[in-house]
Amino acid sequence: MEKKKDSFFETMSTKITCWTGSSSAFGIALAVIIIWGVTGPIFKYSDTWQLVINTGTTIITFLMVFLIQKSQNKDGKAIQLKLNELIAASRHASNRMVDIEDLTESELDVLHKYYQKLSDVTQDDDDIHHSHSIDSAKELEERKKDLRKEEGI
Repeated sequence: MEKKKDSFFETMSTKITCWTGSSSAFGIALAVIIIWGVTGPIFKYSDTWQLVINTGTTIITFLMVFLIQKSQNKDGKAIQLKLNELIAASRHASNRMVDIEDLTESELDVLHKYYQKLSDVTQDDDDIHHSHSIDSAKELEERKKDLRKEEGI
């Protein structure tokens, strides 16, 4: 796959995100706080002295929220694509699971219930390598119910 040239914002945000997560960035931030604290007596703990740190940290926090969210969005998309590839490559996986991140919360709750049922149905399975799907869960459960009825349980 040919890599497209990143936009200026994409390049800068990636570099800033990587740098701010580094040990040196933490060290610089810690040094700024220590210097600010040590200079308190020099500036007689004035309102301006307090305003400097409050304003600086507020601005940095505000900008970092957007950088972190962008990074999370990109990472989340990459993970979803990798999972989609694994689902598509597995002959036992349900291809209906591809792109489920676009479903509503209630639709995801329905899928969660199916998987909970699948877990309940396969709990007694002796072969841990045996693959089950959502499609087979109900069918398997029905067969087990029929067997119990036949045995009078």
